Amino acid sequence: MTAILLCFIVGGLLISFEVFVPGGILGLLGGLALLVAVGLSFYDHGVSGGALAFFAALAFVGAVLFVEFKLLPKTALGRSLFLKGSVTGTATAAPQDTLVGASGAALTVLAPSGYVLIDGRQHEAFSRSGFIAAGASIKVVAAESLRLIVISEPNSSPS
Repeated sequence: MTAILLCFIVGGLLISFEVFVPGGILGLLGGLALLVAVGLSFYDHGVSGGALAFFAALAFVGAVLFVEFKLLPKTALGRSLFLKGSVTGTATAAPQDTLVGASGAALTVLAPSGYVLIDGRQHEAFSRSGFIAAGASIKVVAAESLRLIVISEPNSSPS
């Protein structure tokens, strides 16, 4: 009987602490302790005692969930624990299709990826032809995702 009560108390405390320390481990251990308590109740007290323990554990978990999601957010403590808003903005990739055909210079070694300077702005680039030395003239031949595909321009100066 004392082992059953101890498992119920420990399980209840762990599940209650899970409200304040998110991560799932405390809730998982608390649920496991409650399952052990229910199992011991079935073993020691038969079907009626086990069923009573099961429904008591179920009611406790329901009460904890009710307190966590309905009552706690309305208190000062709850407002400090939960996030207040959500992010409404969206991030969009810079339109790099306009840079196709532009010339520039390699800021870093492209072996095969690195950074290039085009119109005074730094961009991530991928060399289609393999190795391009830093400072070499390049030309943008395509734009994929967030990087430019470049080739070396041997006969022109960097812009």
